[in-house]
Amino acid sequence: MNNFTFYSPTEFIFGKNTQQKTGKTVKRYGGEKVMLVYGGQSAEKSGLIKEITDSLTQEGIDFCVLKGIKPNPTDDRVYEGISLAVKEGINFILAVGGGSVIDTAKAIALGAVYDGDFWDFYCGKATPVAAIPVGVVLTIPAAGSEGSGNTVITRLDGLHKMSVGSSLLRPRFAIMNPELTMTLPWFQTACGVSDMLCHIFERYFSNTPARLVNGYSEAIMRDIMGRALELKVDGNNYDARADIMWAGTIAHNGLCGVGKEEDWASHRIEHEVSAIYDVAHGAGLACIVPAWLSFVAKRNPDMVWQFAINVMGVNPDGLSTEEIIAKGISLLKDFYHDLGLTTSLTDLIGRQPDIEALVRSLEGNMGKTLGYYVPLSMDDCREIYMLAL
Repeated sequence: MNNFTFYSPTEFIFGKNTQQKTGKTVKRYGGEKVMLVYGGQSAEKSGLIKEITDSLTQEGIDFCVLKGIKPNPTDDRVYEGISLAVKEGINFILAVGGGSVIDTAKAIALGAVYDGDFWDFYCGKATPVAAIPVGVVLTIPAAGSEGSGNTVITRLDGLHKMSVGSSLLRPRFAIMNPELTMTLPWFQTACGVSDMLCHIFERYFSNTPARLVNGYSEAIMRDIMGRALELKVDGNNYDARADIMWAGTIAHNGLCGVGKEEDWASHRIEHEVSAIYDVAHGAGLACIVPAWLSFVAKRNPDMVWQFAINVMGVNPDGLSTEEIIAKGISLLKDFYHDLGLTTSLTDLIGRQPDIEALVRSLEGNMGKTLGYYVPLSMDDCREIYMLAL
């Protein structure tokens, strides 16, 4: 295990009816003029937004609203939010939703206290030194943004999907009521499961020896898969919803990566797909991950072999390493299919993607190589896109 610093300051308020504590929690963290950021009409129709605004009003907290944030969040809404934040003099941002809403709130938090273009942070021209505090009421377990210091935004000019990571962006608190996820469409739940699994994959597939971290990462992955299949049968299973919601948080708050060199190639390869073709990120990962595993296993089979046995449950007796790996990847594909997700990019997009355009965009955003478990050239990435077709 390598040296590491682990910092996770977010207060997690978890359980039934916890959204009723929103106003008091915002006030406790100094929120006086708040920007409420959320997505579509579902949060309004369910009564959640009214419940939250009433909670803020009861505490004497002024607020303004930025709504209509869509999946694969884009820079235009960030610019709109920055202008509103400056105009209204807000000192706290409250995100109600999933990763897209939270990531937008974090980008606004950076840009509203910065004299330049907020995109400077995403393209590497600037490093975050200040941000408006952010709080979260989570409604979609997937991205783990409620407990991480990461944010991903797509720039519409050129469709560049880029990320920023900083401890300044870890939310002050995350209110997490699993009951709020029971009305999610199944596809959204399935994509969330795919995303949180890949957050662990990016840390698990590493060349750093870390027996303890690998052990609990494997347990979390197994539980996510088992609970997801339970939810497909009974979407109102509170205990399964609770496990999935908490798993999404710890999959991406850094706990599964402490002391390890992380990879992140699968995410970066997929980001080009969801940026250009506007597909759900988790759905794209279900196509990319098995292809990435098949490719890297030929050069570095060790952790893929371990994953097949310890997570996918392959019985190694009488099988070669190659056979164990092939069976493990096949079982992972079966799991995605059981969730109702495709593992074919062609099926996901509805036509064969322009692989050369994907590779050009990937190289423009990430350079000539990416990944650490197996360092990948752009030719390697092209082959992974081909394997994912």
